Amino acid sequence: MKTVLITGCSSGFGLETARYFLERDWNVIATMRKPDHSPLPASDNLTVLSLDIDDPDSIRAAIETAGPVDALVNNAGIGLLGVFETTAMATVREIFETNTFGTMEMIQAVLPQFRERKAGVIVNVTSSVTLAPLPLLSVYTASKSAVTAFTQSLALELRQFNIRLAVIEPGRSPTRFSENARPRMDGGFPEAYAEFAESVFSGMAEPEGTAASDVAEAVWRAVTDPVSPMRIPAGADAIAMAEVN
Repeated sequence: MKTVLITGCSSGFGLETARYFLERDWNVIATMRKPDHSPLPASDNLTVLSLDIDDPDSIRAAIETAGPVDALVNNAGIGLLGVFETTAMATVREIFETNTFGTMEMIQAVLPQFRERKAGVIVNVTSSVTLAPLPLLSVYTASKSAVTAFTQSLALELRQFNIRLAVIEPGRSPTRFSENARPRMDGGFPEAYAEFAESVFSGMAEPEGTAASDVAEAVWRAVTDPVSPMRIPAGADAIAMAEVN
């Protein structure tokens, strides 16, 4: 029985992906910052671990506790809606620390075992904003675009060890993105941008295009299909964006 380690499983894409793999008889190591509040049902194939991808010690402890894994799914991340002009650089660094550097540290932590076994799959969940950028998401887009470029380059470096990499690009979805982005909005929008921001939010109020199950299915494909493409859009809206970009 194979084992997958998934980050950010407390809600949204990570939660649904953990369920998806459990239903298909994989061992799942579901990680989250507060494992005592795990929404996953008990299972003999499930291990829930504490993991903060901003903390190198937490990463090392989780990987050591997990033991050998066949696949790593980097799903944990944070959002940011805001005007770049008034976004504090400390906030910019926070976004990159989690979305980009946290992903990189997770990969470094599992690479020794993958390289020694000459087998392993790494899947990084980014966003459809890397296909079609949106306003008020410049920093978030930059952090996720960096992951995509990093993944493409790293894949060339690691294929000698039979390690595969993939990027999942979800479209807009009813996850907690806006909720977890709000604390980092630095006091809202300056007056000069207020009318523009309102028009952007009006567009975002339209029905969402991507379900968490779409992302789970895309991750499953990336992990289990050795000939799947490196970049996989997830959700009807993301697929449409990929077709025109």
